[in-house]
Amino acid sequence: MAHLRRLPSIPRQPNYAFLRSHYQSYTSAPFLSRLINIHPEVADAIANNRPVVALESTIYTHGALSEDFPHALDRLVREHGAIPAVCGVYAGVPTVGLQPAEIMRMVSEGAKKASRRDLAYLVGKGDKLHGGTTISGTMVLARLAGIRVFGTGGLGGVHRGGESSMDVSADLTELGRTRVAVVSSGCKGFLDIPRTLEYLETQGVLVATFADEGQERVEFPAFWARESGSPSPAVVRDEKEAAGIILAQEKLGIESGLLFANPIPKQFAIPRKDMEEIIATAVREAEEKGFTGNANTPYILKRIRELSQGKSVPANKALVEANVGRAARIAVELAKMLDGSPVTPRTVTTTTTTTTTTTSYEGFDAAGKPSAGRMINVESKEVEAKTKPEIESHPVDVLVAGSVALDLNCNYVGGAGSAESSDKVTPAMHTSNPSTIHQSIGGVGHNIARAAHLVSDEGKVRLCSMVGDDIAGHTILSTLQSSGLDTSCIRQLGHEYPSARTAQYVAVNDANKNLVMAMADMAIFSSHSFPAYWNSAVAAARPKWLVVDANWSEHDIQSWIQAGRRHGAKIIFEPVSVAKSQRLFPNLDAWRRHHHHHKHDFVIPHELPVHPRPLVDLATPNHHELLAMYQAAKAHGHLDTSAWFDVIDAFGITGRSSGRDRFDAIFSQHNARDLVDAGLPVQSISLLPYIPTLITKLGPRGALLTALLPPDDPRLRDPGHSRWVISRCAVPDHPHIGGVYMRLYPPAEKVPDQEVVSVNGIGDTFVGVLVAGLAMGGRVERLIDVAQRAAVLTLRSQEGVSEDVRGLRRVLSGIVKE
Repeated sequence: MAHLRRLPSIPRQPNYAFLRSHYQSYTSAPFLSRLINIHPEVADAIANNRPVVALESTIYTHGALSEDFPHALDRLVREHGAIPAVCGVYAGVPTVGLQPAEIMRMVSEGAKKASRRDLAYLVGKGDKLHGGTTISGTMVLARLAGIRVFGTGGLGGVHRGGESSMDVSADLTELGRTRVAVVSSGCKGFLDIPRTLEYLETQGVLVATFADEGQERVEFPAFWARESGSPSPAVVRDEKEAAGIILAQEKLGIESGLLFANPIPKQFAIPRKDMEEIIATAVREAEEKGFTGNANTPYILKRIRELSQGKSVPANKALVEANVGRAARIAVELAKMLDGSPVTPRTVTTTTTTTTTTTSYEGFDAAGKPSAGRMINVESKEVEAKTKPEIESHPVDVLVAGSVALDLNCNYVGGAGSAESSDKVTPAMHTSNPSTIHQSIGGVGHNIARAAHLVSDEGKVRLCSMVGDDIAGHTILSTLQSSGLDTSCIRQLGHEYPSARTAQYVAVNDANKNLVMAMADMAIFSSHSFPAYWNSAVAAARPKWLVVDANWSEHDIQSWIQAGRRHGAKIIFEPVSVAKSQRLFPNLDAWRRHHHHHKHDFVIPHELPVHPRPLVDLATPNHHELLAMYQAAKAHGHLDTSAWFDVIDAFGITGRSSGRDRFDAIFSQHNARDLVDAGLPVQSISLLPYIPTLITKLGPRGALLTALLPPDDPRLRDPGHSRWVISRCAVPDHPHIGGVYMRLYPPAEKVPDQEVVSVNGIGDTFVGVLVAGLAMGGRVERLIDVAQRAAVLTLRSQEGVSEDVRGLRRVLSGIVKE
């Protein structure tokens, strides 16, 4: 049995992908295809050394605590700055991070008590059985997941008469072989405590009791009583000291567990003498009535509850809460030691108004999304948190990952009402100017999603974004919900998050509605990252197309892209601005040099991927953003790799003069040879290996489509498209490259200056209608005109996206069907 003494070797920062592949290597049976499930929030916390506390599920499935107790313990862990991870077997799958609804289902449908012995049985039978894990079973799952701290009620032990009956709890042997720190109120008082401590010593388990009052000598607690009459083998003074012991055990490679005994709070403790009398009566009655083995403990617990006149019930609840809270504080201290930096406390989502003296925290709700709310210090009323609906798990056609913001458009009205000339167009600097100010919901991601929503069937478009717990955030949420746009992926962050202000955008336009300058506060998107949640959002939506805007940080952009690829989505990148557009082409060498300082949820490649598995499928820059993307790619060495050269060489664009002639032939038809001089064709073609379809938005001059055509693309053989095929593949029978297509589309309509209401949102509207058409199966070259028509409608509207775009739905559908 020596091979059972050690658990499988696990990486220092295990994750769901590792665990899944680790177990799949043992079996191909269908019901064993997911042998362990770690909730994304828990996996993300483990991977980034954030504090996590394991919790057992037997306390719910076989306990007598109230139905809201799962929620109460969840909140308690989060209040102390950690992530709760309830362990159990749910429908035949070992699960770390059970959600309250899953726990309630286990309770209602019935669950087997599951120790180490029972895990393989519950999983291997394939009957989707539930299992409430004991301390032993929970330790196994926690260790597999990489969780170091476990908060529980009372430990099992050696039963009275155990020297004859050999009735010894599996909790003790588990502590002897599984490195998890368990915080409990000692062991049940009706057990043989001296023999239990002796057995733990034999198993090599450190047993230390918290001495909150600073005493040097303390007794090991007896669950309902603070003393047992048996001295504690060791004493620990506080959570920081406990965390140091856990870390030392890990660095020494000692695989046995640690038991930190936490005496029940004084106000709920039952005096030792009273408890001993009650226990003696219960044990004697159990022996007289023949209750042995598995039936022994339930009978004794029932009689203790009766003989104590119900006092044991609130004591049970109080000690569990005290242990779980202490475990969370230990986990926080341990995370500080592992990370070398302070851990930011988190706010718990609450649904009731209570009086509290707790400081402020932030975190996730029961669905794994960040909670929003605040707990106000010094005996004040807790403000009810803003809960978010769960992510809908049905597929959508389009998932937009981007910003949502409150927009203010300030349109200068010239010299009206002043001594200024009435024909003055530009507002004066350093002073107040007369204007009309219009408020609307904007943000690049929102506008794209809104435009796509207006021309799509209901429920086909979803926006994933973030707002703060402020007036702007509430305004946005209520407005979007009334508009019918799916808001289940919009996360509301509490005030305690740094930079958790709802994004806002203020545009100052001249008298002709042209932008003079804008101020944007988008820090919420670059300052807060939830990569595990991004992946879950894509997995739940299973979109045909994922649109990622550049308001996210460089790391999050890559996380979104990799999540999209992981779940089979095609990806559009919307660059947003000149500065942000460069985030698509990061300095990978710098990332690798600093990888040990900055943990990423994505794989840092040696090189960015090129066609036929490109970085993204399509991008929609304006001509300034195109140049910035080109310059970033060049500066960071992405235009100097062998893979990039292989694709470029296959295009067959040879010779500077011949390339220039082809470009001139296309652009001269629209009196746009200056765009060739500005380098747009060269910049576009240079990026094609990474972005095989580029649509450069040129405002009143239209749009430039540059595309890498695969060998089977019908445009290569269609005479009607031949003038736009600027090159054909120079490599015979190339499996992935057929040629390069470049086409300049004139504007759908020339809008007189006096009809322009706002230029804000026109590019986003273009992208939204375009991606909606692509998701319907349309071809990009046929969708650009209708996308431009939608942009014109927004140009004539005060809104970020004109409601009139809805009228193009039938037009778009007709184009797709042609």
